[in-house]
Amino acid sequence: MFGQHRIAVIGGGSWATAIISLLTNNVKEGNKVNWYLRKKEHIDYAIKHGQNPKYLNSLILDTDKIEFYNDLNDVIKKSDTLIFAVPSAFIESTMSQFDGTLENHVVVSAIKGMIPDKNTIMADYFHDVYNVDLEKNFCVLAGPCHAEEVALQRLSYLTIASKNLNTAEEIANCLECKYLKTSITDDIYGTEYAAVLKNVFAIAAGICSGLGYGDNFLAVLMSNAIREMKRFVDTVHPITRDIKSSAYLGDLLVTAYSKFSRNRTLGVMLGQGYSLQSALLEMKMVAEGFYGSKCIHQINEKYNIELPICNAVYNILHNGAPVGFEIKLLIDKIR
Repeated sequence: MFGQHRIAVIGGGSWATAIISLLTNNVKEGNKVNWYLRKKEHIDYAIKHGQNPKYLNSLILDTDKIEFYNDLNDVIKKSDTLIFAVPSAFIESTMSQFDGTLENHVVVSAIKGMIPDKNTIMADYFHDVYNVDLEKNFCVLAGPCHAEEVALQRLSYLTIASKNLNTAEEIANCLECKYLKTSITDDIYGTEYAAVLKNVFAIAAGICSGLGYGDNFLAVLMSNAIREMKRFVDTVHPITRDIKSSAYLGDLLVTAYSKFSRNRTLGVMLGQGYSLQSALLEMKMVAEGFYGSKCIHQINEKYNIELPICNAVYNILHNGAPVGFEIKLLIDKIR
């Protein structure tokens, strides 16, 4: 992939930075990875110090293997494969700078969310707006994989989803290294929806932890969450899939339990008594589950799937329901 093709990472957050680090592990001599950062001062800092100034700044980057850009049109023009790692709420504003089509590019989504108010997953967005061929040129990066542990070079696993398994293999080869293992699947829709749902469930887990519920209850909550996830993804995209595999159950568990999970952190703060506004202001990174909970709720108005955990989180985040009261109602709905 690094021979004749150029890969670009679009985004400057923790996950984008971790992906850049993975790619530079495998880049061939004489080639570089392209990196789009919105702010020129962040590029200047990265070049001078070999670090992202805002995220994972303990991670030392091999800047000799990185070509920096702050012009989106330029980086897309000079790349064949584009890995998008920006919050879902900002993908449209990021892409508003681009005035072309992506029909000749391989597009890889490392975005764990949906476009707010439009309830659009990234596969549909890039296909409908930028003519990306979903049968050939689209991939999803699925967990379980926290950027912070990649930065620490702790053994991690990624699932690459694509309808074109050859493309998935190529992306996997670009990312895999001694501390990152990969697998592939053709379930782009299931992995995208699962990534949205696991963030919502992680908020629920955090809320319950913040309220003082223990591991016994959280285990039951997650048991119900994976069944809730299965009901949803099997309804909106009914194919044969193993919901117990890493891209679904594994990603759910790490997001619900890890100290690195921003969605769990948001939930903990709410459970401890923070107002929603205060919690969101205090967090330095976007909690995708905040937007995802509304998207899932609105999609489910069509399907009427039994989603008690999602409904509880939605009521707390968007209807102002009292946290403790809503969780007590939830307790009577799960087993």
